[in-house]
Amino acid sequence: MYTLKESLLKLGMILPHEDWNDSIVLVEANAQIAYGTNITMGYLKCYTFTIIERGWVTLKYGAGRQLLLQRGDMFVYSPGFPIKVITLSDDYQSLILMADEDYTLEPGMHDAISTAYFSIVQMDTPMLHLSDDDFQNLRELLLLVQRYQQSPSPRRRESLRLLYGLFLNELRSIEEHSVKEHRFSPRVEEIFLEFMHLLTRHFAEHHDIAFYADRLNITSTYLSRIIKKVSGGRTVVGYISQMLLMEATFLLSQTSLSIAQISDRLHFSEPAAFTRFFQNMRGVTPKGYRKECL
Repeated sequence: MYTLKESLLKLGMILPHEDWNDSIVLVEANAQIAYGTNITMGYLKCYTFTIIERGWVTLKYGAGRQLLLQRGDMFVYSPGFPIKVITLSDDYQSLILMADEDYTLEPGMHDAISTAYFSIVQMDTPMLHLSDDDFQNLRELLLLVQRYQQSPSPRRRESLRLLYGLFLNELRSIEEHSVKEHRFSPRVEEIFLEFMHLLTRHFAEHHDIAFYADRLNITSTYLSRIIKKVSGGRTVVGYISQMLLMEATFLLSQTSLSIAQISDRLHFSEPAAFTRFFQNMRGVTPKGYRKECL
């Protein structure tokens, strides 16, 4: 999958400064840039928060569901989540906050992420309708990110980290008065976030529930129950399979690795098993998919 810097370069965007290699960035997106994100979305190792400033956009996400977003709406993307821009207005404009996956889930940022828990992990409907005041408050924080990301100050990264935490705390505050249901205990939230952190690091090597349950010191049954409860019905196997599919499609479309090499990299028992998995998930063989990408 693409790192944050790789995704910006893939989209043909100018980096904030020549030696830029930060873990968070604010992008102002017009219609052209929004369509361009179809190249990287689904293959992006970042969390992104998109606030619509003007116009509208229709997205396809998950299992073929569609979503219309207009001014004042926010959409949240997490790594491995299938999403595609279908259509948008000519005057479309948005602010996109992009934060590296490892940076987002590292221990130092963990508490801030937990405060924005609903918006990040509630994948059934990963969006919020913002009031005018909430829209303005978040927009001001994002514009501060834009200002500091271009700063030559040696404390730039520390400032950006603080702004990201403020943004997530503000998001939690919005979520608390706009969504009253789906409350989970701190322990349940902790298990889910730790599972997501493990998943992004180990999905290629470990396809079994037991590995993740053992690392979390809980039973496979309990882990399965928590994941279904938090995600609105998605399973552990479903999360693992989605990550494997996203990485497989990335490797097939963006590299010259053979089918056998990709199968080996993703730790399938044999190429035939990988082919069966890919065809069941995508409806086409790996070879057929690669031909479509040419």
